[in-house]
Amino acid sequence: MKVLITGATGLVGQAIVKMLHAEGASVNYLTTGRKKVVSSENFTGFYWNPTKGEIDLDCFQNVDAIINLAGTHIAKRWTSAHKKRVLNSRLDSLKTLRKAMEQVDTTHIRSFISASAIGVYPSSLTHYYDEQETEVDDSFIGEVVRQWEKCTDSFNDFHFNVSKIRIGIVLSSEGGALPRMARPIKNFVGAPLGSGNQWQSWIHIDDLARMFVFVLENNLKGTYNGVSPNPVTNAKMTKELAKVLDRPLVLPNVPRFALRAILGEMSYLLFASQRVSSKKIEKKGFNFEYPNICRALEDLCSDRKKKDESSVASLNNEFV
Repeated sequence: MKVLITGATGLVGQAIVKMLHAEGASVNYLTTGRKKVVSSENFTGFYWNPTKGEIDLDCFQNVDAIINLAGTHIAKRWTSAHKKRVLNSRLDSLKTLRKAMEQVDTTHIRSFISASAIGVYPSSLTHYYDEQETEVDDSFIGEVVRQWEKCTDSFNDFHFNVSKIRIGIVLSSEGGALPRMARPIKNFVGAPLGSGNQWQSWIHIDDLARMFVFVLENNLKGTYNGVSPNPVTNAKMTKELAKVLDRPLVLPNVPRFALRAILGEMSYLLFASQRVSSKKIEKKGFNFEYPNICRALEDLCSDRKKKDESSVASLNNEFV
């Protein structure tokens, strides 16, 4: 199998590439950096510039499936300029892919999988959302996901199956949300945010990568939630992370107005509450390796500790 991936060098993309290589698949990837274009037996780069609609059509050669992960990081202060980049990066990537695919032979492609986000679901402390929900969150992120998915749905005009994976909070020792949550706790200033009652639907990075590969290998179509079976509140997440890191939680909850003053509108991400179901993908036969937050955090924090110890050992060896 050969898979074309956009966003292959990002946090989720790297995990998917690693898993695909373990399965014996080869990967073509698209990059906006000409110097990042490399070629090997099972990992070949191609240049593209979605902003200008430019793409190397050779990237589609002998490709069986496409995974789209392209999009500017949303966890940055929401200035007008950044909001525009967040939305356009997602739409331009899909439009560039679609226009290119109209110019090449796509009969060998059987699957198109695009990332999405659970931010499409309205913020609620009481609702339990599944993929059949039609209401969209009345926020910037809700509007981004609505347009993102609408653009993805346009690929249904082709003959292959199209699927979307609505990703929750991705937990990884390599980056993303977890290091940012762990830093204040490690420094003894950790505390739940706001009331702490907001639901956080999370997923271990390995389970998310496995989910993409599962949808790919089973040629599934439709929308699936990329979250673990057991969402937790922010207070529970903070408590369990402090326990794994062996740090006390002694400070009061961080007031919402304080984070709003520091982060501006982007602070919405910290207080949005989405309790999301994973039952649909489980009914298809997908099994989670890390269904519970305790096991996930223990694995990720021990993985980080091992890597830190390895780095220290390497430095020590240099000075021996």
